Amino acid sequence: MSLLETYRGKIRSGELSGDPAQELAAEKLELLSRRLKHYTPGGEDSWLQKLSFGRKREPTPQGLYIYGDVGRGKSMLMDLFFAAAPVEKKRRVHFHAFMQEVHAEIFRYRQLPEDSPERKKGGDDPIRPTAKKIAQAAWLLCFDELQVTDVADAMILGRLFEKLFDRGVVIVATSNRHPDELYKNGLNRQLFLPFIALFKDKLDLLHLAAAKDYRLQRLSRSPVWFAPPGDEATRALDRAWALLTDEAEGAPAEIELLGRKLPIPRQARGVARFSFADLCEQPLGPADFLAIAGRFHTVMIDGIPLLSPAKRNEAKRFVTLIDALYEAKAKLVATAEAMPEQIYPEGDGAFEFQRCVSRLMEMQSEDYRSLPHQADSAA
Repeated sequence: MSLLETYRGKIRSGELSGDPAQELAAEKLELLSRRLKHYTPGGEDSWLQKLSFGRKREPTPQGLYIYGDVGRGKSMLMDLFFAAAPVEKKRRVHFHAFMQEVHAEIFRYRQLPEDSPERKKGGDDPIRPTAKKIAQAAWLLCFDELQVTDVADAMILGRLFEKLFDRGVVIVATSNRHPDELYKNGLNRQLFLPFIALFKDKLDLLHLAAAKDYRLQRLSRSPVWFAPPGDEATRALDRAWALLTDEAEGAPAEIELLGRKLPIPRQARGVARFSFADLCEQPLGPADFLAIAGRFHTVMIDGIPLLSPAKRNEAKRFVTLIDALYEAKAKLVATAEAMPEQIYPEGDGAFEFQRCVSRLMEMQSEDYRSLPHQADSAA
């Protein structure tokens, strides 16, 4: 079935609600899928280009950049497009993970001896051989959640993607931000502007202004605090993960923060999942929790224990974490030993913990869950 047939079938079955903005995006993705059926990349160094004897090569189909608030169906449409795209060498990847791979490949290349065959062939600049390696592996690249916050990424993106486009690579990307808003107020942003201009030239921009936040709609149907712990609570958290991520498997990630890397054990589509120990039994502080709250619209926590003066440090970190999530209007889904009002019932520090209890109770309310994430509002 084509992308449009699958999308409309989901509407007929009641799995999706019809939305004009989603329909337009589906039609554009369907058109691109049809163009890809008869396209063969003939970019720089390709055998097809070498046999063309100077003739003009086949133009690369224009890619698509879909941007808009979270929960509007961007990832769901990307799922349908990627499954239907008639391309053998294709790859779908979270943009942050892709850039980590790019930096690792650049580092590997720079460590090569200057007299090595690969280095002699590729030259001193690692960007060109890195782009070649990426294009050889996949000439259709689908990026989830394209955002740029790291100066190291910003400084190489223009050159890297210029080489990818030269090789006939087709890009489809989703983002919460218009290209003009990427890396806004970033260090040396003027050096990043050619990347924005390149994307606006090579990709068709589409604002997915769907009427509803389907993510919040899903979240409102389910409890978000599960106690006591056990198999049933874990299954409930797994169901919430599946609903919020469109059943994505998820993968580890890292946040660059003050010259170090903050590990994220599992994340997908704006949702991060941690254990209580990951967050509150480690030497993390306000900057770490603010970074998590700003990056992810929903945070899931497994195994919140009962707290007491013996776990005063863990309790303080937990309070700081909840404050950061609350201020960013990030959503919380958790399993715990007890309901919030019973987490820290008595002892030194229990009174101070009551403000956290109040916030935890509010964060379960439908009114709170309907609020836009702070990062969404900034987009």
